[in-house]
Amino acid sequence: MKVKLAYGRDGLWVDLPDDNVTIVEPRRVPCVPEEREDIRTALREPLGSPPLSELVKADDTVAVVFSDITRPQPRRQMLSVLLEEISHLPREQIVLINALGTHRANSELELEEMLGASILEDYRVVQHDAWDEESMVDLGRTSFGHPAYVNGEYMRASVKILTGFIEPHLFAGFSGGPKAVLPGVAGYRTILANHGWRMIADPRATWGVTTGNPMWEEMREVALMTSPAFILNVGLNGQKEITSVFAGDMLQAHAAGIEFVRSASVVPVAQPFDIVITSNSGYPLDLNLYQSVKGMSAAAQIVKPGGSIVIATECCDGLPDHGEYVNLLRMASSPEDVLAMVSSPDFSRHDQWEVQMQAQIQRKANVYVKSSYLSPEQVRSALLNPCESIEETLSDLLDEYGADATICVLPQGPMTIPYVHGQT
Repeated sequence: MKVKLAYGRDGLWVDLPDDNVTIVEPRRVPCVPEEREDIRTALREPLGSPPLSELVKADDTVAVVFSDITRPQPRRQMLSVLLEEISHLPREQIVLINALGTHRANSELELEEMLGASILEDYRVVQHDAWDEESMVDLGRTSFGHPAYVNGEYMRASVKILTGFIEPHLFAGFSGGPKAVLPGVAGYRTILANHGWRMIADPRATWGVTTGNPMWEEMREVALMTSPAFILNVGLNGQKEITSVFAGDMLQAHAAGIEFVRSASVVPVAQPFDIVITSNSGYPLDLNLYQSVKGMSAAAQIVKPGGSIVIATECCDGLPDHGEYVNLLRMASSPEDVLAMVSSPDFSRHDQWEVQMQAQIQRKANVYVKSSYLSPEQVRSALLNPCESIEETLSDLLDEYGADATICVLPQGPMTIPYVHGQT
């Protein structure tokens, strides 16, 4: 059988056996009929809040937070309508903040692709810098004992608006909502503490779990410390089309969005599989290998211990070269070494959370990477196995596990939360 995996912008077709193959995808959800009108309706009929146009007064200053290039947020559609709804406010009283967390700054070309030339030209756009402590506001300590530093531009606005989209997330449960603040516009020390090894290692820090998840609960706590006035979040289908719009009070709107996305994305399977073939949901989510740990993690939910994961991820942004992800992996010779390193007393490095997640996955299963932009040497440097051809790698794995080995395919990768029935 031929199956199309979400891969880069165009997808990747793979030829798989006809037997013992199970395809697991999110429930098909149609796009909304009129994107702009559905967004406008949500802004005018929000959950737990006055309409946005009434909420924003003429003397207010407004900060609008949006997701960076690694997220497929439909920013142009969302922000253009949102800005129309507050057009009674002078543009010099509005700032748009790129919620980079600890990711690299986006280029001018990327910002134009993300926002459109007119928004980029007409409004002030600020790229968050998590390392610029002088630009942060110190909000004290969280109930977890961690420092809470947040972007000063955001904090100085009298009306704070969070935008984004909701999808399953490997350690925060779901994206959207409070993640726009932490990690989106939080300081480096705040992000590092929230993403520390004990937090990542907590079994509740996983796909689809928010209540009781220490990482998500601290994200919510820090976001609430900043008093966000309004959120605008959307759900997306496999074609990156808007399926639903949620606006208003952060907790109410995000909770409603989570339940909608959960109903489409959580998919049970009867038993774990010997081999799981996955993607990282295509561009822009598969920009680099760092981001692709999400796809590996989705597959790890349903692979047998000692099984194998094959991930197709384009990685046009490389490993990447920025950040500490690759450097940390090169400091170790095995997943066990990685976990010993990040859990050692006083260890604290940027991107340690991603290598920890990857190592936890690799303790369960072998991971093979199919990429159009990474050389075999680069893949091996990340302690992973290169895959030139998914068909050839699968053939080798069937020789290893036997012709009757069970195979699962997650064409949309981490847009699906698969789980083994009875093991939740």
